[in-house]
Amino acid sequence: MLESYLKYLKHVRHFSPATLAAYGRDLAQYRRYLQEAGLEGRELTASEARGFVGWLSGRGLSSRSINRALSAVRGLFRFTRVQAGETGANPFRGVRSLKIPSRLPSFLLEQEVAGLMERPTASFWELRDRLILELLYATGCRVSELAAMNLTDLDLGARSIRVRGKGGKERVVFYGAPAAGLLKECLRSRRALAVARGREAGKALLLNRRGQRITVRGIQGIVEKALRASGLAKPASPHTFRHSFATHLLARGRDIRKVQELLGHANLSSTQVYTHLDIERLAEEYRLAHPHARRGN
Repeated sequence: MLESYLKYLKHVRHFSPATLAAYGRDLAQYRRYLQEAGLEGRELTASEARGFVGWLSGRGLSSRSINRALSAVRGLFRFTRVQAGETGANPFRGVRSLKIPSRLPSFLLEQEVAGLMERPTASFWELRDRLILELLYATGCRVSELAAMNLTDLDLGARSIRVRGKGGKERVVFYGAPAAGLLKECLRSRRALAVARGREAGKALLLNRRGQRITVRGIQGIVEKALRASGLAKPASPHTFRHSFATHLLARGRDIRKVQELLGHANLSSTQVYTHLDIERLAEEYRLAHPHARRGN
């Protein structure tokens, strides 16, 4: 039944490979809990279901990870009962998710982004690396969405890209003149070097040095390398560019619902967190610019 559930999540719910892998690990943890507690092969009580949360907590999992595991197990119970035509209660239905402390996402100031973009582009691979940084910031895409982009998703005339986001939902994102210039040069160099070899290479927008589609980890490595080279003294990742994209648009007065569409957020509440970042942005500008900001008392 577990394999059928994971196939359902993949083919019907269109979960990403990363989410599927995480759910698989969560359900393996659940199976281990049942074994250790001697609960295999029988109906769980609500108390025993809550015991799973305590068991996960005892293993040092974060609240976020525990909540994901609960979501995976709740879904498995629902799927199993529907498949079997049963209407019994789900013991996990009343198990509350843990409260996750609110944490504002990190972002880069506009001048910090500009500094990161000042990278050499003498070779094809340096062009590619610069293009990756530019597309992350210009489109606000998730790193998984960037890795999955195909050549056929590009509309060079409209400066837009079709993106497949969470749940298989498609949206269109846009880019400006800097990314357009890099794309044009990168595509021309790519043909000249004949790096497009193999089935995926002829399809994928971004390639690794083996001529295959670049991976999420590959993009993360390129971003980490760029951050080290820039000497930026703050933690950042590919997702930081997405946070910066949203923060800068809202700071310039863009409509929050339009930003929601560009980010591919299903709920407006996911986008609203960026409205709080403007205060932090102003505070950072103050700390950087005001002559008395860094003086001691």
